[in-house]
Amino acid sequence: QAMHLTYLPDALVAGLRPAPIAAGPDDLAVMPYTSGTTGHPKGCMHTHRSVMYNTVAGPQWLGTPQDAVSLVVLPLFHVTGMQNGMNGSLYVGATIVLLPRWDRDAAAQLIQRYRVTGTQMIVTMVVDLLSNPRLAEYDLSSISRLSGGGAAMPEAVATRLKELCQLDYIEGYGMSETMAPTHINPPERPMKQCLGIPIFDVNARVVDPATLAELPPGEVGEIIVHGPQVMQGYWGQPQATEAAFVTLDGKRFLRTGDLARTDEQVWPAEVEALMYAHPAIQEVCVIAARDERRGETVKAVVVLRDAFRGQVSEQEIVDWAHGHMAAYKSPRLVSFVDSLPKSGTGKVQWRALQEQEPARTAG
Repeated sequence: QAMHLTYLPDALVAGLRPAPIAAGPDDLAVMPYTSGTTGHPKGCMHTHRSVMYNTVAGPQWLGTPQDAVSLVVLPLFHVTGMQNGMNGSLYVGATIVLLPRWDRDAAAQLIQRYRVTGTQMIVTMVVDLLSNPRLAEYDLSSISRLSGGGAAMPEAVATRLKELCQLDYIEGYGMSETMAPTHINPPERPMKQCLGIPIFDVNARVVDPATLAELPPGEVGEIIVHGPQVMQGYWGQPQATEAAFVTLDGKRFLRTGDLARTDEQVWPAEVEALMYAHPAIQEVCVIAARDERRGETVKAVVVLRDAFRGQVSEQEIVDWAHGHMAAYKSPRLVSFVDSLPKSGTGKVQWRALQEQEPARTAG
């Protein structure tokens, strides 16, 4: 398909105006190119649907409010800068502060001047920022969220970030082929040196690269993903597109080529998301409880909907959960409460519940 290009200055001189066009969700929107580290760069065909998915899902997952101020330091031609930095901020109506080229002093100055509340940085930027001998001269207290990816955050750097800035680094995982993230750590409880968990509507598996059999926790295999943000294919390369996808259980999965492993660590946010499928549950917060045999087990603190109060028992919720999720995730204890403690912004204060738990168990 031929493309006709006109340089903008020539178009302005000639008085040209673009013709109106009606684009649908399945029309091509952008075509970011892969880095080419494992071959020639390939154009990833993304529709308006796949672009808008992460534009909406990212702020929803991270809880980005309208009054947020985002410092954008990653290139806007890159999917992370485009989606997490620009599109997501525009979607919620947040303020964007642009830093065209990375400079640690300029970044700190902008954070202080505009009271930046959140930003995305790759690990090397975080290392550079924390290595600045003038860091203590800047007021960075406005930042409440620092996220990123691209490489594992060294534990020593994450610890230093927490000590100096009282910030956790929220890691995520994504590709040009997925228009930014498929996995992000829960922002309230991120885990160090972990890519996170699949975000909304993402089906991700770790499989044997040769047999495509799903591997158990602890075994290293290839990440494959199915979700609304996955590309249609590579521009003009049908063979490469065919090789990039595999159909399992009737779903089209992207073969990422990246190796990872899962573990049996229970993510409270993941269990909570599954438990909201129960019709009786209005609110839920998952915490750890003492267990004489295991040392620690999963407990769900539940607020029931009014219509179900007195109609359903804690054990019925336990039994339901056991039938709807993996055994190691399923809460073995459920406690009903009238309400969950919340902060001034409406966030559930899970730490308060966790701190109360030893006392409850002892009592």
